[in-house]
Amino acid sequence: MPRLVRHDRNVPYQVKASNGEVFYICACGLSKNKPFCDGSHKRTQDESPTELYVYENENRVKISTFYPQH
Repeated sequence: MPRLVRHDRNVPYQVKASNGEVFYICACGLSKNKPFCDGSHKRTQDESPTELYVYENENRVKISTFYPQH
């Protein structure tokens, strides 16, 4: 059964290791290198925060929802 997972953040999480190395963890859900960020979140920068979008390959589709926005 397909699942719709909502990601409200469009920038990665920055994690600093004890040795000082910095990692960026995907928060948008689009990275092809999960859990690490590959820059895919840049595709989400012009999204409206009140709309719901679905991404498939290189396409973005705005969808209507029956669920209330939080």
